[in-house]
Amino acid sequence: MRVAANTQEWEDSLTLLNDTRDRIVGQDGSIRDKAKERLDQLTMPYWALGRLMDLAVDLAGITRSLHPQVDKRVVVVMAGDHGVVQEGVTQYPQEVTCQMVLNFLRGGAGINAIAKVSDAQVVVVNMGVTGDFSETDEGGGLISRFMGPATGNIAVGPAMSREDAIRSIEAGIDIATQLGSSFNLFATGDMGIGNTTPSSAIVAAFTGAPPEQVTGRGTGIDEETFKHKISIVEKVLSTNNPDTTDGIDVLAKVGGFEIGGIAGLILGVAAMRKPVLIDGFISTAGALIAHSIAPSCADYMIASHQSVEQGHRLALNHLNKRPLLDLDLRLGEGTGAALAMPLVEAAVRILTEVATFDEASVSRADK
Repeated sequence: MRVAANTQEWEDSLTLLNDTRDRIVGQDGSIRDKAKERLDQLTMPYWALGRLMDLAVDLAGITRSLHPQVDKRVVVVMAGDHGVVQEGVTQYPQEVTCQMVLNFLRGGAGINAIAKVSDAQVVVVNMGVTGDFSETDEGGGLISRFMGPATGNIAVGPAMSREDAIRSIEAGIDIATQLGSSFNLFATGDMGIGNTTPSSAIVAAFTGAPPEQVTGRGTGIDEETFKHKISIVEKVLSTNNPDTTDGIDVLAKVGGFEIGGIAGLILGVAAMRKPVLIDGFISTAGALIAHSIAPSCADYMIASHQSVEQGHRLALNHLNKRPLLDLDLRLGEGTGAALAMPLVEAAVRILTEVATFDEASVSRADK
């Protein structure tokens, strides 16, 4: 595995992560109060639009504005391969990761179709895919932050070095910064055959839940493979013994390059004080890493949906997040996050376009 070329390179990387973490603070309470005051006075029964109004308050607090901007939208799909596929935890071969990345770039995947509905751009980042993208990199729209052709097999040892864990997070921060001038609403996405196994290990590590409660069927494995997968997650945790007080250690020992990229993206977006929609199980594993590094970044996360993966609920509970949608999704790619984007816009429009009783000269309810 590649490590820092020299001490100065390592220190520069650590400085970027620390600087980003130091810039993350919670939502603005005074703006939240002002948003709630306006919403309390809208021409409808009190809080009649429920959680959309809660979301409007969050968006005001996130952006420090009573007129949040969420019209420029991007789904960032982090892609990476995993050595743990050698353990037979998935029914798809590893080359599908590369093939699906090419499918994203051609516009033929689920996320491409749903992103059009939500008027969002799809950006794909190669964090560590086994495959040749040399021609695509020259003009096909793929961003390369290549860490290596796959992580190590976490059933027998760590996924990566601590240095590379920080580099993967740094890459996500860099992507957020790069896109920050063009977009004001972000969504996380993922692609990586086998990545529900490291995600299960991450969720088990942070929540303390046993592997059988957090491990799901991923791409739709049969019962025998499912039981085997649970045993592999158990082995992953016992072999690597990740330090749950240290998100970087958890990522290095049982994570993935694209999971680190997702964590970094979340941290970078939070530092810019913009909202980020968290997609499904793998994205939420990345969110757990980010939260461990900078707990206040959770203030900028919006849980888009509840995945079919059984560990997703436990992960969201750990983050104290309630998903907007529950549609039995299990695709990943950022599809659930993209689907939730119109709800974010609806929340903003409720805050900014619905008249108050006084503005509309509408009589209030009798007290």
